Amino acid sequence: MTLKLLEPQNQGKGNLFFMPGVDVSRFFLTSAATIEDAITAIDRSGRVSLALMVDGHHRLINTISDGDVRRGLLAGLRLTDPAEKLLPIKAQTPYPAPISARAGTDSATLLGLMQARSVRQIPLLDSSGRVVDIALLRDLLPSATETFRAVVMAGGQGSRLRPLTVALPKPMLLVGGRPVMERIIDQLRAVGVSQVEITTHHNADKIVEHFGGGEAFGVKISYVNEESPLGTAGFLGLIERPQEPLLVINGDIVTQMNFRKMFAYHREQNAEMTVAVRRYDFQVPYGVVECGGSRVTRLEEKPMIEFFVNAGIYLIEPSVFNVVQPRQHLNMTELIQKLLACGRPVASFPVCEYWLDIGQLADYERAQTDAANGILDPIPRTEVS
Repeated sequence: MTLKLLEPQNQGKGNLFFMPGVDVSRFFLTSAATIEDAITAIDRSGRVSLALMVDGHHRLINTISDGDVRRGLLAGLRLTDPAEKLLPIKAQTPYPAPISARAGTDSATLLGLMQARSVRQIPLLDSSGRVVDIALLRDLLPSATETFRAVVMAGGQGSRLRPLTVALPKPMLLVGGRPVMERIIDQLRAVGVSQVEITTHHNADKIVEHFGGGEAFGVKISYVNEESPLGTAGFLGLIERPQEPLLVINGDIVTQMNFRKMFAYHREQNAEMTVAVRRYDFQVPYGVVECGGSRVTRLEEKPMIEFFVNAGIYLIEPSVFNVVQPRQHLNMTELIQKLLACGRPVASFPVCEYWLDIGQLADYERAQTDAANGILDPIPRTEVS
């Protein structure tokens, strides 16, 4: 059984001409699959980002999207939990049942279904309900891929990493033989970002000398220099208001997250701002005592506390610039609080991929070790659609 992708030149009329592709069974999930298995299936192709829950005869039970996985993680599920646990959470979304079509459906009908249901891919079934193909919006409508700009924040002092950062900006520290920010630029280019702005302050000349106008990195780079630090969001008052969503990322982050998945989630949530978050576990080193007045009501020995922390990656709609004042000192936490106070929607995007902030020496050393051990995959130089 093969996955067959739609030919763009046949869009809009008649029956579709399918070309052989990859094995569609690579995206199948059985009842024994875990959430981690679902992520693996979703990540198996740069074109298809869907896992398919099927029965023993390959009949479709439901679909699992990247957004379904992220919502499950926010609800407290773990990667080792059964993928089936995602279905009750999916049941609370506008489209709990799988969206599918019969194999041979014409492209105009498929395109209308995708636009009506706000999906970018649809499993195609035979007369017995077995998955035989997947139709993709990018093949029906090649111009449907949305674009966004990016800002990399690289103006921090990196004081916790001294003396390494005395003469070198923290984002220029080497991991795997390359500056951390070079890896970020490559990741941005790989998901179709063509314009990148870099905010600078500390040792800005080292960054400009390395990246220049971005020609060697396949993007157009411009710089926003802060004469005095304006906080993690103050640069928004120095740049021109964009016409499209703006991806903002700290320049000292090592991650394997696909930024386009965050963008798709941001659109799905209809948010004005989306904040990447990371699960953080902390074990209290003491027994925790709960009291009711003078009485002990409960004691728990060295409990594990779980919560989400800010991962330093944001997607911002142009409308957010309405609450930013020019040259005002502003941190991202303050900006988020402003939006929440106005009742504006702010979404959280849980990062389940590799993520590490190298702001401390131990974390920087860990990133170097992970790179040496092959845990960090190299970023391809060729663009990934």
